[in-house]
Amino acid sequence: MQYSEEFCEREYNARAMVPNHTEHFRRWADDSRRARQSEPCFLDIAYGELPGQTLDFFPVRGGAAVSEKADVPLLVFIHGGYWRSLDKSDFSYVAPPLTHAGADVAVINYRLIPGVPLEETVRDVLAAVTWCYLHAGHYGANPHHLYVAGHSAGGHLAAMMLAAQWPRWHGALPPEVVRGALAVSGLFDLEPLRHAPFISGDLKLDDQRVLALSPALMRPATHAPLLTAVGGNESSEFRRQSAMLAAQWRGVFARDVPMPGHDHFSICTDFGNPASPLVHAAREMMGLR
Repeated sequence: MQYSEEFCEREYNARAMVPNHTEHFRRWADDSRRARQSEPCFLDIAYGELPGQTLDFFPVRGGAAVSEKADVPLLVFIHGGYWRSLDKSDFSYVAPPLTHAGADVAVINYRLIPGVPLEETVRDVLAAVTWCYLHAGHYGANPHHLYVAGHSAGGHLAAMMLAAQWPRWHGALPPEVVRGALAVSGLFDLEPLRHAPFISGDLKLDDQRVLALSPALMRPATHAPLLTAVGGNESSEFRRQSAMLAAQWRGVFARDVPMPGHDHFSICTDFGNPASPLVHAAREMMGLR
């Protein structure tokens, strides 16, 4: 398919599509501040040695620093922002609906483009998930019940975790580190972003990098289930992206979570709602009622 700049700008510039997106950003920040004040949490844990390689850990309600034998699932949440903006501190609000349901939650940061190439951003998420697998037992999580979820660019990074060759990345890891992924409004075929003026200059994609960084153009390296979700009011391209990944990964694709009436940002806001289909899907994925 030939992509025009006009088409890609219209279909992928989410902030331009949602004029009130700043209202969501303010709500995320406010709700996240309250979550950090009211919930048990361990903030700014370093999973690497470089600036930006940190995570916030929210243990299951009342379960901080318990025995490594605790059988508690862990969800690693990966924020969006087109790989170049936002911060883990904006997304603490996703933790309470899950920690109150019996899961630990780690909300991670990663180094942003264009300060580093996208490959380094992916490696940061690999490193964060590795840290969680190796160390989260000290906080009460069962490393064999580790799951990932992400929104937008975070959805892309969550899918990349299912394509990861974990033993090649770290010799102490098994082939299936991640037991399931929920990718919300994700970007899985990066070819159109080569032609979107608002992001192309920061990504600097070419043919080789598109192939190496597009989950929909590779195969999953696991049998772990993939769930997707996309807002009913999102652009046709965001909906196509999720459908394409589901088709290409049909061997592991579990289901799509319908989110009618949601745009690219309200769908992420709904992650803080305990009654949201997204929260129910995440709980179901982790075997929680």
